[in-house]
Amino acid sequence: MRIPAYIDDWTKWFESFTYYWPVTVRFSEIDMLGHVNNTVTFKYFEEARIQFLQEQGLKKEWGHDSIVFVVADLQCDYIKQVFYGDNLKIYVKTASFGTSSCDIHYKGINEKEEVVFTGRGTIVQIDKVSGRPVPFNDETKQLLT
Repeated sequence: MRIPAYIDDWTKWFESFTYYWPVTVRFSEIDMLGHVNNTVTFKYFEEARIQFLQEQGLKKEWGHDSIVFVVADLQCDYIKQVFYGDNLKIYVKTASFGTSSCDIHYKGINEKEEVVFTGRGTIVQIDKVSGRPVPFNDETKQLLT
């Protein structure tokens, strides 16, 4: 298996996740070959990321907060095929911080405990009105780690 460039040490990276969101692959998410469509993993990332942020206490009133997170980039590396009915765990963790952004990493695990895909993306904290980046305070950084 080719290890993506954003992973320095596979074992250390793999073991560093603690939070996951369970997902069962729905029929509407498969393509004509019977496996998960390549766009669906981004929905899984979004769902897991939002739940992660909420459970960390960061976003409780979506759409009403003056400071919001936006996705600046997102990528997925596919390792194994995923099929209708598969039960997955979508793991999420904060990998690193910038001033107003952070790198989020993802891994999808099947019921056999095999990694089926990995991913990473950058989210940026912005002021909803101005659209300008807002630096993270220490409390937010603490909640994200």
